[in-house]
Amino acid sequence: MAYFRKIKSKTTKKGYTWGFTMDVGIDPVTGKRKQTSRRGFTTKSEAEAAYHALKGQLYKGINLESSDVLFKDVVEEWLKVYKQSVKVSTLHSQKSKINHLLRYFGNLKLKNIKRPMYQQMLNDFHKKGYARNTISGIHATANLIFKRAIELELIHQSPAAFAKLPKERKTVEDLETKQDNIRFLEKAELMEFLKLAKTNGLYLDYQLFATLSYTGMRVGEALALKWSDIDFENSTISITKTLFHPSNHGTKYQLLTPKTHGSIRTIFIDEFIQTILKKHKVQQSEYKLMAGTDYVNQNFLFANANGHPITGKLVGDRMRRLLKKSSITKEISPHCLRHTHTSLLIEAGAGIKEIQEVLGHSDIKTTMNIYAHLTKDLKEKTSHKFSQLMKGLSEKL
Repeated sequence: MAYFRKIKSKTTKKGYTWGFTMDVGIDPVTGKRKQTSRRGFTTKSEAEAAYHALKGQLYKGINLESSDVLFKDVVEEWLKVYKQSVKVSTLHSQKSKINHLLRYFGNLKLKNIKRPMYQQMLNDFHKKGYARNTISGIHATANLIFKRAIELELIHQSPAAFAKLPKERKTVEDLETKQDNIRFLEKAELMEFLKLAKTNGLYLDYQLFATLSYTGMRVGEALALKWSDIDFENSTISITKTLFHPSNHGTKYQLLTPKTHGSIRTIFIDEFIQTILKKHKVQQSEYKLMAGTDYVNQNFLFANANGHPITGKLVGDRMRRLLKKSSITKEISPHCLRHTHTSLLIEAGAGIKEIQEVLGHSDIKTTMNIYAHLTKDLKEKTSHKFSQLMKGLSEKL
């Protein structure tokens, strides 16, 4: 809504100028209607032209003047654009980062957020013990938001520019006790784990953990598999999607495109996995008959008793249950089975390019980093085995 009016003026020959007042939304703090005014136009036509120009800006998302805009309003404006170009899983991961920023700056006017204030926020996160990766993620999100504010000409410079991420201070003890993120099971450990899954596992444990171990696919990729993705005649599995289960609620999930374009791939499965999956298909058919109309048949491989895909959280819970019954003392997650498969590929003599294709890495650097770590670990074990083998001989020399 807008209205135009004549405004008295002593500086013009006509004795008046034209102006207008228009609504620009609702104030997020007070809940009251917000308005903006423009004046000083010689004719009503000029005022109308200015009104339509400003209205055009509003439709593009600029709904407040730069002197009034709050940080949280810019976040909202940024999200409108951002969510159109990313997957829902990526958007979901941004929520906690946004919440951190809103706790500091939400109700502040954008123009009042200065560089020292922004730097202090990062320092506070560090003092509270936030991981460097977490702080870096928050900082990256803030940069995107302030970049949007600059595009909208609400500010000229970003408060996040030139900010320094606090350095982690590591003691000698930290370095000595640091656990590497790339963990995997040895062949004997994997055999023990899969045997437990077969004899002591619950429904789907053996089928799922064997598939993860023998294919190296991500958990989300496995949970998204449908029977139409399995080609028993050609011994292949097509990976074209991943399961997004943000709340770990049985029926609230989405099928999304894989992590990267390189993740869309076809992998070969050996006779062992084929046999397991064929038996599983028969067993699943029996569950469908027992459930009757309660079974929601969406053709998922790893579906619960009602036909919905199982959650990632359940997979983790099931793995911890089995590990407690085993002699394995390592901290192992379902993702570690992907690393386990990689280590077995390396031991079998597979090259980096082959491993990249199996794992679905779009960037070979990712494969090389994992390869380098696992190769080093395997070499150390080989050296140790050789030392043990030669120990008896050495003692006689």
